[in-house]
Amino acid sequence: MHMAAQTAQWTLRELHRLPDDGNRYELVRGELFVTPPPSFGHEELASVLRRILEPYVARERLGRVYGPRAVFRVKRSEVEPDLMVRAIATSRQRSWARAPLPILIVEIVSDSTRRRDHMQKRALYMDAGIPEYWIVDGEERTIREVRPGADDVVQSRVLRWKPPAATSVLAIDIRALFKEALG
Repeated sequence: MHMAAQTAQWTLRELHRLPDDGNRYELVRGELFVTPPPSFGHEELASVLRRILEPYVARERLGRVYGPRAVFRVKRSEVEPDLMVRAIATSRQRSWARAPLPILIVEIVSDSTRRRDHMQKRALYMDAGIPEYWIVDGEERTIREVRPGADDVVQSRVLRWKPPAATSVLAIDIRALFKEALG
């Protein structure tokens, strides 16, 4: 009889003991993921998208746009989304574990993260109650909008975002976004 091999489940304590070697280490439900440093194009996309999001988030008083090295932690998971929007933490919430739930998480896919962003992270974010998750694909030049209980919507022209607390809609010209970031 052949038994399937089980991989060891990592803990947050073990994750935090890993070296600062330029790789990004993330833990999703006990599964460790290692990602090499991002490409130039990946960072260009993140930079341009952040520049678009920040004035809207500030004007609508939605909180702050957090970038790389900011953490989303829930249960046995800790990930570093490329971008996320969350309310400003109160003085009692000054830890990643107690920070407000993001209202938007953005991941920019690469060859090494495509499967994880579409599967493990998607499931983590939906199970955690994240109201909106965008998967940005520079190769396809699309943004996939993922929301709990709804079919995914893949946008290639205009993405419109209006969280419940907002009074106006943010319209992102997707073609212009990719042209500015990737040429």
